[in-house]
Amino acid sequence: MGSSHRTAPGAHPAAVRRRGSVLEKAILDATMDQLGSVGWNGLTIEGVAARAQTGKAAVYRRWSSKSDLVADALKDGLPPLDGLPDEGSLREDLLGLVRMMRSRMYSRSGQALRTLLDECDRAQAEAFMELIVGRVVEPGKALMCEIVRRGIRRGDVRPDATSELVVDVVPAMMMYRHKITGSDVCDADLVRVVDEIMVPLLCPRQGGAR
Repeated sequence: MGSSHRTAPGAHPAAVRRRGSVLEKAILDATMDQLGSVGWNGLTIEGVAARAQTGKAAVYRRWSSKSDLVADALKDGLPPLDGLPDEGSLREDLLGLVRMMRSRMYSRSGQALRTLLDECDRAQAEAFMELIVGRVVEPGKALMCEIVRRGIRRGDVRPDATSELVVDVVPAMMMYRHKITGSDVCDADLVRVVDEIMVPLLCPRQGGAR
């Protein structure tokens, strides 16, 4: 009878030996996955190592703490927010941007970031705020500002609609719905925010863009 090459029940295939940047990337990806699935409180170095199919010593050699590991995972895993919509009208540009923001919010990196903000206390969150502001908050505000400036040049937007508070409205509404009501932000919510809040707020004539 020929010999069988099937893996015995309960056995695990041997892990591929990885080094350098390949291993580091696997650990960072595993950290993002763990952060999104078990949250900040449930994330452990041991769990990340198991997910990355490596030993925890390989993680500790590179990162001395969970905070350092998570910070580097966010730097690696948060994609840039770019590609400003240009649909020729204020309403369509706003819808394009808020839909892009929603897509990012529910991506793997967005899920990881939301669990982090939901579970960290103020002192813990401080370690990540510079990263969050630089990679998430400021790029989103810059894109919103450009849509407002573009609308002013077209005559779609009031010339005095340049308050910094204007660019905070959409992310504030999205976070309110997520954190206070516990509901997902759906596309219908985005349309209502644009049509019932942003367009009337920005347009020279009440009721909509020209």
